[in-house]
Amino acid sequence: MDTNQELQTARPAPIEVRPLTEERMEDFATVVNPNHRENHCWCLSHRLSATEIRERGAGDRFEAMRSLSAEPIAPGVIAYRGGEPVGWCSISPRSQIPLLERSKLIRPVDDVEVWSIICMVVRGGHRRQGVNRAMLHGAVEYARELGAPAVEAYPVDPEGRMDLTMAFVGTRKMFEQVGFEIVGVSDAQASKMPRLIMRKAF
Repeated sequence: MDTNQELQTARPAPIEVRPLTEERMEDFATVVNPNHRENHCWCLSHRLSATEIRERGAGDRFEAMRSLSAEPIAPGVIAYRGGEPVGWCSISPRSQIPLLERSKLIRPVDDVEVWSIICMVVRGGHRRQGVNRAMLHGAVEYARELGAPAVEAYPVDPEGRMDLTMAFVGTRKMFEQVGFEIVGVSDAQASKMPRLIMRKAF
């Protein structure tokens, strides 16, 4: 085998991004909560109240998220590499994220009906391999195809590596790499750092 063939063999499989559907719920679980821990947020904290979780999933957060995945606009997208789920990005119209809509810390910049990215997760063993960038590209494209005029995110700008417990908000550099620009600074914080308001308009 020559050098070029060796490089091609070693090159990781491309990443594909797909919207969350009922059929992909176990893939979603594999990324965010493989052990199905009952007290896990299942990325619902910004979306549903305790009452709504009871109504949608009989108190079961996984089933409540399943009900959201059956709606016309998915609550997010899953990244796959070689058919294996490796990442999750929560993205929806801001108007469909009640906690964000009511927030006094991350206020709307203007009247544009933006979509918002509120959480990103990459599975252990797949980090620092380009998953986030490809997943963000896919998430943004999903929003654009469904008519979003712009997509926003609310990351921080750390000097070093991000604390893993708050890494779900993302970093300024990560979003700049896929074409987002700073349009404001919110009053919210993550890891004691201000959360920026970054946007990519279409």
